[in-house]
Amino acid sequence: MEKGDLDCVVVAMARTAFGKFGGALKGTPTARLGAVAIDAAIGRAGVEPAAITALYAGVAMIGAGVLTPARCMVLQSLLLETTPSMAVDRACCSGLTAIGLALRELKDADGGLLLAGGAENLSATPRLLPRETTSRPGVVPMVDPLALRAPFLDKAIAYYTGEEALAVGVDRHQQDAWALQSHQRYFEARARKVFAAEIVPLDGLSTDEGPRADCTIETLSSLKTVYDSPTVTAGNAPGLNDGAAFVVLATRATAKRRGLPIIARLRGYAQVAGGPTSGTSTPALAIAATLERTGVHLDDIDRIEINEAFAATPLVSTLRLAGGDRSRAEALRQRTNVNGGAVAIGHPLGASGARLVMTLASALRHRGGGRGVAAICGGYGQGDAILVEVDDEPERSLP
Repeated sequence: MEKGDLDCVVVAMARTAFGKFGGALKGTPTARLGAVAIDAAIGRAGVEPAAITALYAGVAMIGAGVLTPARCMVLQSLLLETTPSMAVDRACCSGLTAIGLALRELKDADGGLLLAGGAENLSATPRLLPRETTSRPGVVPMVDPLALRAPFLDKAIAYYTGEEALAVGVDRHQQDAWALQSHQRYFEARARKVFAAEIVPLDGLSTDEGPRADCTIETLSSLKTVYDSPTVTAGNAPGLNDGAAFVVLATRATAKRRGLPIIARLRGYAQVAGGPTSGTSTPALAIAATLERTGVHLDDIDRIEINEAFAATPLVSTLRLAGGDRSRAEALRQRTNVNGGAVAIGHPLGASGARLVMTLASALRHRGGGRGVAAICGGYGQGDAILVEVDDEPERSLP
């Protein structure tokens, strides 16, 4: 066996376009969203479904998937019904956690391939009624999980995100400016067909539904804050979105033996957790942990993807990575989310981690190769990050 043959590599990737809340994909169940992306990824890999030895699928709002959503994806896709599957719930980290779990298993896959990613239909997430133990008449409270409120803190995530951002000097204007940049960078990238290698059409939707070409700083600054947050608005946070994203993983030896394209190498992965309100900075902690684990220095990173759970998240995390040095943080931001982020693209919770990996791989390949890191925060102080490498090569279209 040659050196590097046990490296984990991405051999195919596919995602649906991300639909906006109540938009084109509102009636498409989570399992079908996942199945469509799974089938597209298998087709792009050019392998028989029997070659896939397991499926790992992130689903954060599992209520919309009802029972065993990952298993339902298997049964509605080209995968054999004998394919083992696991649904992963680590909130917004779920899709990236699914890839991390697949990385750990790949060395035992015995020459097989793994599918990992996630799916989410937030438009279909039900409101919750508590099961009552009495039939006496009275008011029955209803809970909407999409309010994203921490019951043990009695605060919405948007509220404490604004507090955490202001505490390190990231104000409303900076967050609005980042949100505008997210839309602008997205449309610049789309014009260069950067997303063509990612998206598979579904139900008439072939481009992401959320990005706004008419977004301006004046419009963003006029919006009211939500959930009493001091800074967060509907404009500097992503929407509640629907979509799915999956990658096909193999060892380098398996890819070479099967003649499969090697899109990127996944070199290292880390999970972290901090205080329950620390989400704006946990991507930075996860990146630092991944770099330390792999022996790579931050200055050697060409591209960074930090999920825009809020515009505040990449702003705070880059500042944390820069050790509080604002000029260094600004230099990091120049190579962060260069093709736009979730504020524009959307954030279907379970799918976003996998979307980050493919968007990062695309960005590295379009620059001709390099090294990048993708990171995401997840409910109440969790974080995941993964190191992605693409061999130096001339800019060309993805397979």
